[in-house]
Amino acid sequence: MKVIDIMTTIRHRKGIKVTEVAEDHLAQEKNVKPDGKVGSGEKLWKRLSLTVGGTVAISLGLLTSVYVATLHENDLWFSNIKEVEREISFRTECGLYYSYYKEMLQATSIQQGLHGLIYDNKTESLRTINVLERMNVYQEVFLSILYRILPIQKYLEPVYFYIYTLFGLQALYVIALYVTSWLLSGTWLSGLLAAFWYITNRIDTTRVEFTIPLRENWALPFFAVQIAAITYLFRSHLRPLHEKLTLLAVFISTFLFSLTWQFNQFMMLMQALVLFILDCLDMLPTAKVTWLYIIQLTGILLVCVLQFFNSMILGSLLISFNVSVLLARTVQKNMKMGCLLNRLGKLFFHVLMVLCLTLLVNNFIKKILNLESDEHIFKFLKAKFGFGATRDFDANLYLCEEAFGLLPFNTFARLSDTLLFYAYLFVLLLMAIAAAVVAYQNLSGSANVQSTDKMEICTIVLKPGAAYNLMHTVLFGCLALSTMRMKYLWTSHMCVFASFGLCSTEVWGFVLKSVRLYTPQRFCPGMMDELSELREFYDPDTVELMNWIKSNTPKKAVIAGSMQLLAGVKLCTGRILTNHPHYEDKSLRERTKQVYQVYAKRSPEDVYSILRSFGTNYVILEDSICYERRHSRGCRLRDLLDIANGHVMDGLGENEPDLKASLYPRFCTCYPYLFLVKSRTELMPFAETMKCQKKKNLQGRVQDSFVLCKL
Repeated sequence: MKVIDIMTTIRHRKGIKVTEVAEDHLAQEKNVKPDGKVGSGEKLWKRLSLTVGGTVAISLGLLTSVYVATLHENDLWFSNIKEVEREISFRTECGLYYSYYKEMLQATSIQQGLHGLIYDNKTESLRTINVLERMNVYQEVFLSILYRILPIQKYLEPVYFYIYTLFGLQALYVIALYVTSWLLSGTWLSGLLAAFWYITNRIDTTRVEFTIPLRENWALPFFAVQIAAITYLFRSHLRPLHEKLTLLAVFISTFLFSLTWQFNQFMMLMQALVLFILDCLDMLPTAKVTWLYIIQLTGILLVCVLQFFNSMILGSLLISFNVSVLLARTVQKNMKMGCLLNRLGKLFFHVLMVLCLTLLVNNFIKKILNLESDEHIFKFLKAKFGFGATRDFDANLYLCEEAFGLLPFNTFARLSDTLLFYAYLFVLLLMAIAAAVVAYQNLSGSANVQSTDKMEICTIVLKPGAAYNLMHTVLFGCLALSTMRMKYLWTSHMCVFASFGLCSTEVWGFVLKSVRLYTPQRFCPGMMDELSELREFYDPDTVELMNWIKSNTPKKAVIAGSMQLLAGVKLCTGRILTNHPHYEDKSLRERTKQVYQVYAKRSPEDVYSILRSFGTNYVILEDSICYERRHSRGCRLRDLLDIANGHVMDGLGENEPDLKASLYPRFCTCYPYLFLVKSRTELMPFAETMKCQKKKNLQGRVQDSFVLCKL
């Protein structure tokens, strides 16, 4: 098979850029009759290939859905456990999101359910918040309405309708990855390899089977569809109708991606940077890039309207950046003309203008709207990349979480076991060299040739679609390396990029023989072992806690505790919370910090007054937090509280010189004997000094996670 996607030999015509020649050459390579019409044999082969490739794509997508659903069932024995256990299995923020789906179904009507979300007074005590404004839960609303109107209530429980929808989106995800690789390489065998790598590297490409309601599991399939549509959009010689339909597909997928994930603005900002860099290097058609900027702006603003003009969206860097790019273009209309030095100077000025405009526009919007909701993110980034230490509690909370740390090195070892990482590095190096040559030719003007008789030969060609995917994988790779939680954006695209580059049998043979890594075991990564491993969800302590709260507390009781646990409390019991895991609100972050003072060195009077200020009736204290050992000193939650309060941390080690010893011991360990009580189901009366009574262990438990106390 001839490799013409990455390297080929072409002839240049006057005034034609290198990136524009590749597609023309591809068309000339096909079997065309002398009169310019495609032969009937070629048409038949195309249709057959499309039919077979499409069938394989759909089959692999469905197979992936069944695979992750089976893993989920095998891991939890979901079909056999109680309803409360199913709900508890939706850990941390997953339980919070699922609770809104449950509320919509429990409402007497759709209108009442929507009213309950818009005027919610259960998520945060003493407050009424608009859940649709604060959180991305329109998917739960849509799914609950769909469950109501479809005649499936007798055959399918609500929880199964929910999780099967998420597993079904995995089919869409795999199909989109398959199609993207197919579009880039020209053969559906490349898509088959991309899907194979995605499935066999499941641990590093998705976590849907154990974090089902997580926002990224809704959003990433639409993001993959968007990338496939953009890849197709950058093909040359598209018919006007095809181009309009592709732009529509990009818009719909962009809108759905933005609607379903709170981190949408940051991911699309990365995408906008990809477009900006490639456009500056003259590697993408400017008109199509402009359309993509406009689509991003339209999609995010439409989401802003649906989220009741969420101020965090209006103050996003994405909006400021895209507006700045479009404004800068009107000022510098002749930026892509001149010699190399002239163009580099114009390019530097253009980049500087866009950056300055972005900061000015963003600061202007934030001052007008008085925005502070995203300040914790910038504090986190400043501290993470070494621009100064911080004592900010919220920033340190992120810094100490493993998910927001650097990508672990063992990730690459796992990806190498299936040869994915080796293939990816090879293709990345090859494409990076091609991109460097093409960028130099475009900027220097050497792509334009004056001679018409003897035309120069260019040996390295990068199509616009390939150029976009190259820069996409580079920037999102940097994001994944710096923040482990974002690796799923990179590893799935890694499957696409590596498979696209290895679409030739010659390249395949060269890679496998040169690195001497081919063994049959590397292509059999234990999928059957995973499917045959049967486990069961088991957390009797938490089940008992939820049952006790439902049976022994008023329905309007306000409960305080850790963010992660309270999400499950809301889902399983419907009680009012003081705080929750959706952290994109400044006042909520401050409230969470105050609630967590039960783990700080504060007086019982202070803790009591803080909790009562939020209307708290019950507080849950967890010994896993009070006596935490998972994190190192300085990253334990109690350490973060000590630093924020100006107190010396526990244990051996250095402290900053201005930290002072607290006048009080740590509340959760000493006021009074909370963890000598071994049964969390006991309700312990609180005096105004917040002293709990020591009680006999009625159930004979030796270990327990937390204690529930009444104020």
